[in-house]
Amino acid sequence: MSDAPTDLPADSPVTVTRSRLRRALDSDFFYSFRRSPVAVVSAVVVVVLVLAAVFAPWIAPSNPFDPAQLNLMNGFTPPATPNAFTNDTFLMGTDDQGRDVFSTILYGMRVSLFVGASAVGFAMVLGITLGLIAGYVGGWTETIIMRIADVQLTFPSILVAMLIFGVAKGVTPVEYRDQMAIWVLILAIGLSDWVQFARVVRGATLVEKNKEYVAAARLIGRKPAAIMLRHILPNVLSPVLVIATISLALAIIAEATLSFLGVGAPATQPSLGTLIRIGQAFLFSGEWWILFFPACTLLALALAVNMLGDWLRDALNPRLR
Repeated sequence: MSDAPTDLPADSPVTVTRSRLRRALDSDFFYSFRRSPVAVVSAVVVVVLVLAAVFAPWIAPSNPFDPAQLNLMNGFTPPATPNAFTNDTFLMGTDDQGRDVFSTILYGMRVSLFVGASAVGFAMVLGITLGLIAGYVGGWTETIIMRIADVQLTFPSILVAMLIFGVAKGVTPVEYRDQMAIWVLILAIGLSDWVQFARVVRGATLVEKNKEYVAAARLIGRKPAAIMLRHILPNVLSPVLVIATISLALAIIAEATLSFLGVGAPATQPSLGTLIRIGQAFLFSGEWWILFFPACTLLALALAVNMLGDWLRDALNPRLR
């Protein structure tokens, strides 16, 4: 019996995939990533926290938001200490309702990450669209869009988000407010962060629209929308990706700030900010762990995403190569 051949044709899908993967791993981008300990550690922290949030139903010892799984006798149990009444032990202790703090952090991260990522995605789509239109069309269209952006920049983004959240929640029927609170929060944060995307894309579009490939596209009869989406947009995405990474950390902090102030995620879907607000009420009574562990998780997540964004900015900057 003859052995199966180990050499694959050069045009086989497996060979092509291996070749592309090898080129990607040998690229300057991944070389810069491997040479940066800060980027590697930040990426590991982000991946671990994101996976922990995604697989929270399988990792968490209990569902902290299921009343059937709660026991009030477990309330205020210190970390890694058996409860005096039930003899149950919790890694990070419990809060005033007997909920496992470790489980609440995992489920709270799901809300924080979902709100942050969705808000940044919405801000990206809105900012990129308006930035492309302003830079390519010009004239009064550009003037109106950029003046609106300039006016919004005069106010702190957290105040803009609070204003939008208050208005949107005010027009929402009372019976749907808790159900729509997360989506209203995404809308508020997204509308407060679109300006930086629009300004960067508009500046890059002003440069790109005068290049030869855009003139050639006009010459062959391509429509303005097709030129903006198919030709200009791919060439202005590098700075947008950097801004999106850094904005993700800011969006997570903004969500935590709004929830801490009581105008964010509802009590039925608490985020890290809501958990910090709950823990703050018991900090001076000795139950420090209710605040400490959610705050450390938020700090680690925001710091890791921010450090990863700083590295990405340097890696994609051709002047630093």
